[in-house]
This record gives sequence, structure tokens and C-alpha cells, in this order.
Amino acid sequence: MVEKQIADQAKAHSMSEADVVSKVMLYKQAVKEFVSVETIGQLALFLASDNANTITGTAMPVDGGWNAQ
Repeated sequence: MVEKQIADQAKAHSMSEADVVSKVMLYKQAVKEFVSVETIGQLALFLASDNANTITGTAMPVDGGWNAQ
């Protein structure tokens, strides 16, 4: 999904795709990289484990710091 957005934004702003990623998409993000599928999977495994048995009713954003802005 994001790859198509990168290409579209590069055309719209006459920028390279690398510039779109760093100067547009990740500009306000604390961690300057996209969240990987593996990271989301690791959180899901943790939440399904006994180690997370007391975690209830909370949101756990995995967004590279986007919510912290």
C-alpha cells in the first residue's frame, strides 16, 4: 500500500522516491523507518503469550513514534 503512495507522491511533488520517504512520509516520525511486518508479528505473538496475561483494555500503537508528535 505504501509503495504505491511513495511513487504517486514522487510524481506529484517532482521528488525522488527516497526524498518522499524521508522528507514527506517519515518527516514527523520519531523513528525514521517504516514499521516492519515482523515487528507487528512480534507484538501479536507477545500479546498471545502468557507474558501478556495482565495486559487488558489498552491500545498499543506500533507506529514508530507517530502518535508522539
